[in-house]
Amino acid sequence: MFDPDELEEIRESKAQWEEDDVQPTVDRFGERKETFTTDTEGHEVDRLYTPEDISDLDYEEDLGFPGQEPYTRGVYPTGYRGRLWTMRQYAGMGTATETNERFNYLLDQGQTGLSMAFDLPTQMGYDSDHAMAAGEVGKTGVAIDSLDDMETVFDGIPLDEVSTSMTINAPASVLLAMYIAVGDKQGVDREELRGTIQNDVLKEYIARNTFIYPPEPSMRLITDIFEFCAAETPNFNTISISGYHIREAGSTAAQEIAFTLGDGIEYVEAAIEAGLDVDEFAPQLSFFFASYNNIFEEVAKFRAARRLWAKIMDERFDAQNPKSKQLKFHTQTAGSTLTAQQIENNVVRVSYQALAAVLGGTQSLHTNGKDEAIGLPTEQSVRTALRTQQILAHESGAADTIDPLAGSYYVESLTDELEAEARDLIEEVDDRGGMRRSIEEQWVQRQIQDVAFERQREQEAGERIIVGVNEYQVEEEGEQDIEEVDEAVEQAQQDNVATVREERDEEAVEAKLDALRGAAEGDENVMPYIIDAVKVYATTGEVCDVLRDVFGEYQPGSSM
Repeated sequence: MFDPDELEEIRESKAQWEEDDVQPTVDRFGERKETFTTDTEGHEVDRLYTPEDISDLDYEEDLGFPGQEPYTRGVYPTGYRGRLWTMRQYAGMGTATETNERFNYLLDQGQTGLSMAFDLPTQMGYDSDHAMAAGEVGKTGVAIDSLDDMETVFDGIPLDEVSTSMTINAPASVLLAMYIAVGDKQGVDREELRGTIQNDVLKEYIARNTFIYPPEPSMRLITDIFEFCAAETPNFNTISISGYHIREAGSTAAQEIAFTLGDGIEYVEAAIEAGLDVDEFAPQLSFFFASYNNIFEEVAKFRAARRLWAKIMDERFDAQNPKSKQLKFHTQTAGSTLTAQQIENNVVRVSYQALAAVLGGTQSLHTNGKDEAIGLPTEQSVRTALRTQQILAHESGAADTIDPLAGSYYVESLTDELEAEARDLIEEVDDRGGMRRSIEEQWVQRQIQDVAFERQREQEAGERIIVGVNEYQVEEEGEQDIEEVDEAVEQAQQDNVATVREERDEEAVEAKLDALRGAAEGDENVMPYIIDAVKVYATTGEVCDVLRDVFGEYQPGSSM
């Protein structure tokens, strides 16, 4: 970089500039704020960054080249010059038929991967006719009660030609089993199935609360999936370790890195303890991050996370396969930043967030619809969100060179700061006994809640400007076009699951569920048994009920 004499010259020149140019201007006109800070960290942003701020940077050790350790500059040697990121739009609405229609529409519009949202009953392992599902069927995504629904969702969509991401956690094994079963029925070789299941239960205990089973059996299900997929579906990502929901709950960028990678450490340790070789399953791990408004902080966050994960896999787990050290991630623009006021502003917010994700080297991206603060996105807003990605890919130039902000004195300095803070947090988690213990003691949750409280206070006090909310308000005119789920969906879904039960071979269902129960009570991998059960149209709720009977249900506040 720069030798000591050059740095001293820069240091002296900067001091002279501050005395001769900066201070007289500040004395006369002032600055907009007394201090400037990053979006979430509260780190003070200096007026100017110079080589002195990255004087300790070692190019080979800290940056390297794309596709080489420590992967700061990306996991692929050609970046987006070889292949663009996968463009996904999160979709799942009401019935399986409606979701199939939306998927086909998005594919026709140029989307390159599918992202599947499930309704709350499905996420909690209940069928649509369960008392706990009342009023929630089809509301936050598609209801999947049986293989019949999954077959309808993917009717006319060859699974060897698409990559599908499924945002499902506690019942991930069941929904993955159904996806594999659809592929089997289509005649698709299991090795050709591509996609991701979220399958991240630890962040459910932290941020979302759509858990079913206690942590120990939940971790067993996850490691069973790791083992099964390493052998059967090697191109399918077995987990999407999610920082997105941690960030949406209020965390800082450094906390998002630390707690997400902390969860990752816990999953790797559980898999190794179950007898799996790290280099057999680790290449199928993937991550999921949020992208917020501060472009430079977000780019630095993605770069720091990649570098830190490579070090963790090398130092803690002695991973030998380079793919085991590559942090590959999906990004979603930040839903919590969307406002119901002046919703057109959300198009701008999403565009900046998408730009940050691309400059940070994401492998996959979802851009939110402008109207998601008030309801499900309309077809028009989904198209605009997709077009945002396409314009970014083909018109902005952002995808034409790899890691274009590398070497920026500010971005490199911020990358180092975020990595150091995240590493300190991970060490504190280690001192507390790991992520499971830290979650059990509510320490992780408290860290996030404290930040969320302070950010809300800043907004209400006017210290944090949210355009259109606490500044630059206008009188809203007219009603917005809102996508709504027809109340008839619930009855239609209940009728459908009743028909499935009437037409299936009940003896075969009971036999397969009994076999699953035996596997769950023992130590066999449960995935083949779940696939057998869903293929004879055992429902999501019936499979989850068997596992509930064997594993029990987790109650918040109980021991993990």
